[in-house]
Amino acid sequence: MLGANLPYTEQEIDDFIDYLCAIGKHHLIYYLWRPTLSDPSDEMVLELAVVAQSPVIVTYNLNDFSVSQRFGIQAMTPKQFLQRIGELP
Repeated sequence: MLGANLPYTEQEIDDFIDYLCAIGKHHLIYYLWRPTLSDPSDEMVLELAVVAQSPVIVTYNLNDFSVSQRFGIQAMTPKQFLQRIGELP
């Protein structure tokens, strides 16, 4: 069941996803530095973060993204990110 543990309706979730798609920017990824991470399925996340000039990757998988620092990108958990932006104490 979608959103069973979330305080949002299915329509609100759909609207949020539509919003993200509307404001998102398309980036080409060229795979210039593969392999970098220990898990090959995470490579596209790092590559997109580099191309998009993202300062942060939000993930529970901090160990696999520890090398993101080489690209000036900090890996942090969702809780750490929410604390950083002031949504959690």
